[in-house]
Amino acid sequence: MSHDSNYQLRCRECGKTWGNVPRSFCEDCFSPLEVAYDYHWLKKVAKRENLAGRAFNMWRYSELLPLTDDFTAPMAAGGTPLVRSQKLAAQWGVKSLYLKNDAVCFPSLSFKDRVVGTALAAARRFGFETVGCSSTGNLANAVAAQAAQQGFHACVFIPADLEPAKVLNTAVYGARIVRINGNYDHVNRLCAQIADRFPWGLVNVNLRPYYSEGSKTHGYEIAEQLGWKLPDNVVVPMAGGSLITKIAKAFKELVTLGWVEDRPVKFFGAQATGCSPISDGVKRGLSRFEPQKPNTIARSLAIGNPADGPFAMKLIRESGGWAEDISDLEIIDAIKLLAETEGIFTETAGGVTAGVTKKLIVENRIRPEETTVVCITGNGLKTTDAIAAEFPSSEAIAPRLEAFEAYLDAQLGAAAAKA
Repeated sequence: MSHDSNYQLRCRECGKTWGNVPRSFCEDCFSPLEVAYDYHWLKKVAKRENLAGRAFNMWRYSELLPLTDDFTAPMAAGGTPLVRSQKLAAQWGVKSLYLKNDAVCFPSLSFKDRVVGTALAAARRFGFETVGCSSTGNLANAVAAQAAQQGFHACVFIPADLEPAKVLNTAVYGARIVRINGNYDHVNRLCAQIADRFPWGLVNVNLRPYYSEGSKTHGYEIAEQLGWKLPDNVVVPMAGGSLITKIAKAFKELVTLGWVEDRPVKFFGAQATGCSPISDGVKRGLSRFEPQKPNTIARSLAIGNPADGPFAMKLIRESGGWAEDISDLEIIDAIKLLAETEGIFTETAGGVTAGVTKKLIVENRIRPEETTVVCITGNGLKTTDAIAAEFPSSEAIAPRLEAFEAYLDAQLGAAAAKA
């Protein structure tokens, strides 16, 4: 049996299989499709000891991803640090706190580099020459960068009010950028129509089942970096709701393969209060979330009608976890706190995750003795406009020692006055 005959698309609701095709939903029940594997076969070929001679990036787990037999890894995406917190853990009164830092993921500084990696492998398989996406920023960056490197044409669709740094971080790679007067949900609906009309591979539309599998590598790395152990808790930012479910899938697969010992893991979802349909649904005990109109500085999480929201809610509840949300002011405070304590500069989504983690600890939903992993998914250089007002420029001083001494006296006096 070859690797690329070991998996196929399967409906997440009715279970019907669809082979391997560029589509995202079941024609029978209109539910989303996902990649399903033959784990009996995988147990024979996927061995943990095989990883020893491989580079530490997402492609070290290639047997567990939807790749073709002739696939050659084009970019070393993934392989990001798992940072053990010292200062922040002490400040929050917890024993074992880790930060999975995809803010330094190659090549475009967010976890979206992982999902684009598997999506473009599928695009190559299906013969697409043009790729694209609907995006709140990070995905557009990742598609543009990897399309340039791999020789695809790229056309990305974004809300018109996206952060300037994220737009620039897409434009620099030469991608065609289409700005839409509307929020992400409007953009995504348009992209669904475009995927029907044009022979393009839109990574989070007709390639979505393959795209989302890339997120599993975030989970594989967490387990491996913990010494092939699963944590007690994982705190994950939620936009469309896919990442949290794919980390759970990764952990389950590692248990199935015998790579880690089975143990309960609680999954906690983090959102901004200004766009929190999943968190709101969990906290109110709803059977299905109620869509919201986004109004938050955390634009990368601003999806009011999340495609994987129902699956995220189900996972959170069944794991014994919880979902929380925080205000824009709390997001800014959390960005600053993470930078000042751990030296990690995260975008607004990471501020959401860090701030929600603090809230969960205060609420005693995360206990001090447990091992907790906080997922930081994007770099702060992408959302500098969100915190620029917090750091106004100081006046320049003359290049003389007495000028510096006067400056220092003024600074010390100001600090004493605040104390």
